[in-house]
Parts: sequence; structure tokens; C-alpha cells
Amino acid sequence: MKKKDLFFEEAVLDDLSQNFDSLEQPLSARAFKFIGFFTVIIIFIVVGRLLFLGWFKNDFYKSRALANAGQITVVRTQRGIIFDKFNKPLVKNLPAYRLNLKLVEFFKNEEERTKTIKALQEILNLRAGEIENLLKGVNLEKQNSIIIAKKLNVDQLIKIKNLNLPALRIDDYFEREYPDPFAFSHLIGYTGIASDSDLENNLSLSLNDIIGKSGLEVYYDKELRGEDGEIINYKNVKGEIIDEKLVKEPAPGNGLYTTIDAEFQSYFYNRLKQGIDYLGSRGGVGIALNPQNGEVLALVNLPSFDNNEIKQSDLTNQFRPLFNRAISGVYTPGSTVKPLVAFAALKENIIEPEKEIYSAGYIDVPNPYHPDQPSRFVDWKPHGWVNLYSAIARSSNVYFYEVGGGFGNQKGLGIEKLKEYWQKFGFGELTGIDLAGEAKGFLPDPNTKEKKGEIWRLGDTYNVSIGQGDLLITPLQLINYISAIANGGKIYQPFIVKKIISEKKETVKETNPKIIKDYSSDIEIIKKVQKGMIDGVEKSYGTSHLLADLPMSVAAKTGSSQIENKKKINAFFVGYAPTENPQIAILVLVEDAREGSINTVPIAKDVLKWYYYNRIVKSL
Repeated sequence: MKKKDLFFEEAVLDDLSQNFDSLEQPLSARAFKFIGFFTVIIIFIVVGRLLFLGWFKNDFYKSRALANAGQITVVRTQRGIIFDKFNKPLVKNLPAYRLNLKLVEFFKNEEERTKTIKALQEILNLRAGEIENLLKGVNLEKQNSIIIAKKLNVDQLIKIKNLNLPALRIDDYFEREYPDPFAFSHLIGYTGIASDSDLENNLSLSLNDIIGKSGLEVYYDKELRGEDGEIINYKNVKGEIIDEKLVKEPAPGNGLYTTIDAEFQSYFYNRLKQGIDYLGSRGGVGIALNPQNGEVLALVNLPSFDNNEIKQSDLTNQFRPLFNRAISGVYTPGSTVKPLVAFAALKENIIEPEKEIYSAGYIDVPNPYHPDQPSRFVDWKPHGWVNLYSAIARSSNVYFYEVGGGFGNQKGLGIEKLKEYWQKFGFGELTGIDLAGEAKGFLPDPNTKEKKGEIWRLGDTYNVSIGQGDLLITPLQLINYISAIANGGKIYQPFIVKKIISEKKETVKETNPKIIKDYSSDIEIIKKVQKGMIDGVEKSYGTSHLLADLPMSVAAKTGSSQIENKKKINAFFVGYAPTENPQIAILVLVEDAREGSINTVPIAKDVLKWYYYNRIVKSL
């Protein structure tokens, strides 16, 4: 019989097992499941990342890899042109040259690097250390080059080419020029080089692409940008280019044909600026719409900026010249909201248009706790007996306090109904205009105030009934609701771009008027509101009577909004003309107007007069 071989390890283990009251046991199934689950998770993460990089970001990293290898030269295309409604170009593309520093070549050789920096400092008049400072913010993982100079003159161009330095590359491209910068800056916007975040968010972009940054330039960037061409450079082992091939033809961007009247826009801007400068104001807005279809004829913001060159001072200016007040600013609308309150009161049978309410210049609301200290709500002046028409024309606060919140025997709409009608006419929601950055505003109500630990009082309803208090809307929302009053009840979505046309003259897209809401079934009520606004011009007591001698009939409403604890006043004017067949609705806003709405009426008068003689008369 064969002897069993004995091993030292087994003997030791046997001895140990005798000393411990235990047996060898296999790992539990739960442990194997945990390890298996953990392994699957790791595999899933790794595979997911590989798929993400290899599939979803394949083009992103492929283009950068080719660019880093110096295999592809981009042939820059022309950005699409933006036109006004009369086919006048509002932008230009100028041929230009810019200098790129190829980082791979730049960091290859220290001697060449020193030589390159010294040459650039001399030719471009750069300060010592300026190039090094530019390189500090470079992400070498994502960038293969950095732009050193955006505009090279002919002398600089020749000198740099003669250097024949491998790290320097001169790119042909087209620089955007804006012929009338300040008047159109917020409307058209401006362009700039794609940032790292732009590249991450849009995989179709490449390094050093020029893209829209604001206005129409950013909203329609995809349509305007077109597609750059590509040339592949074939190199030998020494890195010398031995052949090149055009693999992709550049495709110019599409043209935007807008609803903007460029000549009118320029006049509106200059007239508003004149008025604001005279008053020493801090800013303002001018908007003109076609109330019959929602076309934006003019959109003006002050202060403005030169969109050919954004300066550091533009970014730090306390009056925020880059801010688009027309669509992003929110304001208490003052008395310009009264026609809407009048519509709601008639629709809800709160009051008959002929019923009169007496304005002694104020109303006193009894204080149950202190009868000798009533809460007083003032009118801007005593108006005596007023009905709906004269209350709109005179802009009586007392009348709208009572129909808005109620007083004595006069029933009021109440805050719930007021908010309902604000929403009906587009307050508190986006209009949908084709510009980025539109604000919604804010519609107050008891619930929102109670969340702050405060109680909604009758005085709050009074205040919002005359456009004061916490009610906040944009200038665009305001003129859009006035346009609905003008056209008989249709609220249109405002739009700027009418058509998008390709280089081959093919229509890529066409915008048709879009009705958002329609209250034309209430035309009889609307006509009564219209009459009040017409009386505001035609009657001697009207707040817009200065417009009465215009060669066309005008309906209008002024408004003054107290801000900063009643220390400052924003002045509004809204109106439309001709009243029998409205072709234009305008808004004028002057911030910090000092004397109130009287400051906006002269500006509005000149704007309407210009439009009458230069557009309406010529169209007859």
C-alpha cells in the first residue's frame, strides 16, 4: 500500500484546527453577489464612458486630434447677412486676418519659443509678459491654438509671414461690422469666439469659431453661422506639407430678413436719446409694433453700447448698457394698466361705462382700530365726477381704486379677477419673441404675500389697480397688450425675423403671424376702452392732449410709476395710430423721469409724426 505524502502545512493546520473549535466554511452566497454586483457597476461605468467618448463625442475629439496633428486647415465661411424690412443690410462681413499661436509647435522647442515671443512683442507692440499671461488660462487638453491678434494690418501681416515661424499661423476670416452700432446693438447683438463652455454645450462647434453672443446673432446663430470648409494638409516625416486637398466646401450662412424698419429705428433711437440726455435720465426703452400682425418695427434700448467693440467699461457700468431693458427689464407699469382694468370691469359687469364716480383727489378707507386715522389713497389731482371714458383720459386713480378694489357701495374686481385678466392679456408669461433673455415679470397675489409672512390688504389691491405695488411686467408685454386693444382683441406673438433665405435664394423658413389669444368677441367692450384712450388725446383734459394736432388720429395712455420708495419716477407712454385702422403701436419709457409722464409725450409725438410722414403718407 502506497504511503500518503505528508506536508508540513497540512500538519500545522491540523494541529491548529484541534485548538480551535471551528470548521473551514465557504464564503456566503451574499458575499459573492455583492462582489458580482460591484464588478458589474464598474464594468457599466467603464463601458458607458467609452461609449460616451467614442460615440457621442467622437466628432469632438476627432476634430481636435486632427487639428493638433496639423492635418486640417479650416476655410472660414461668411456669416449670413441680416436685413431690414426694405432689404437694407444691417451688418457687413469684412475680410480680415488674425494671428493664431499653435501651442503644439510653440512648446516643442524652448529656443523657438523665445524667438516667437520676442518677434510678436516687436511686431504687435505687446507688453512684456502679455503672451505668457494669455497662456495661463489655456486648457491644453481642449485647445490646440490661441488667438494672439484679431486684426492684423498689412504691414504686420507681411512681417509675420516673413518670419516663417512654425508656431504662427495666419487665418483668413470675415469680421462682423455693424454700420449703426448704438441704435441696433441690443436688437442685432454681437459675435465672439466660442468659449470652452460653448464647445462643451455644442459639439458642432470647433476651436476659434465665431458665434453669436447676444440679440439676433445668438438667437439665430445656427442659421447665420453656415459651415466652414476644410483642407487636409499631408505632411512628410519631417512635418513638411507635401500636398493639400479641399475636402469640404465652405457654405455661407443664411440671410435673415427682418420686420425692422432701419430708418425708423435710427430715428426712434436718436429722439429717445435726445430726450433722455436732456433730462439727465439713466435709461429708457422705445418699442414699435404693427398691431395687425405682431411685427416688431423698432426696438430701442438706452443706454446702449458699440457692438463692434465691447469694452471693459460696458461690463462695469452701473447703468448696465448691455442689458436689454425692452424684453428683460421688469417695471411697475403705472397708469398704462388702466385700460386693461377698464376692460375687466366692463366684462365682469362691475360698472357701466357711463356711471360716474367722484374724485375729490383722494379716498379714505376707514380704520376699524383707529377711526380718526383712516388710510388715505390719493389721486394725482382732483378730477370731480368721472365715468369710464374720462377716467381713462384723465387717468383718475380714485375711479380705478374703486372699480379695482371696491369702495362703499361700489363693488370692485378684487385681486383674483385682476390677476386673471393680467394673465389673459399676457402678463406674467413670455411673449415668445425671437430674442434670448426675455423675462416673465411678477404677478402679486395674497398667497405669495402670505408666504413672506405678510397679509394682503385692500390697499394692495388699490395699488395694483393703478399699476403700482408689486406688479412687474416687461415693456414688451405692455405694448403687446396695447396692440390687442388697438386691433380689436387679438394678441399676437411678437416676431422680428420674417424670412430666412439661403445663399441659393431658397426660403429656409418663413414666419407667419401667430395669434396667441383672441378676445375679438368682446369688440363692443374694447371699443369703449378705445374711446377712453382716444379721449386722452382729443379732449382738452386728456393726459396726451399734446398729440391732438398730429395729422392722424391717435389713441394713447400715459403712466407714471413711483420707485425706490417714491424717490424716483419711471414715465411711460403707450399709444397707437391711426385709430380707425391702426398701423403702429408704440411705447416710450424714460427711467427716472423726474416730472413723470409729461416727459414721454413729446418724444412719442415726434416719433408718431415721423412715421406718419415717412411711412403712412408714402404708402397712400
